[in-house]
Amino acid sequence: MITLNVNGVSHAVDVDPSTPLLYVLRNELQLDGAKFGCGLGQCGACTVSVGGKPVFSCLMPVVAVGERPVRTVEGLGSAQHPGPLQQAFIDEQAAQCGYCIAGMIMRAQTLLERVPHPSDEQIRRYMQPNLCRCGTHMRILAAIRQVATGSPRTGEGAQS
Repeated sequence: MITLNVNGVSHAVDVDPSTPLLYVLRNELQLDGAKFGCGLGQCGACTVSVGGKPVFSCLMPVVAVGERPVRTVEGLGSAQHPGPLQQAFIDEQAAQCGYCIAGMIMRAQTLLERVPHPSDEQIRRYMQPNLCRCGTHMRILAAIRQVATGSPRTGEGAQS
């Protein structure tokens, strides 16, 4: 039995210790925000926060989590009450297909917790491991910038 603290709730799971965290989150805890993309840690669709750091949950064995808290996109807000970063992604229409978005949001969340007001260069560098195949990178950057600056996007270009 392995005990995990996920989104502030303690869970005891009976899984093989080598099971990837992603599978435990999705299959045992029914938290399906993090997605299986490549299974190789090359796309970032499975990114969650472990101990405040972004990790590729497809690569991390559940036993490696230890006592560090895990946070998933579900821990930031809900569809009815999105968190600030989730709302910014909605405002900027940053999702096209949406597959990468939970991982993008979680990577961005860990950046903003470490560096509340990052420069554009810091945002670009930090977000680099996560891929968006639809090409909404500029909207993703705008959403992160919106939270970092505290300035919601309005007016010209908000619908583009």
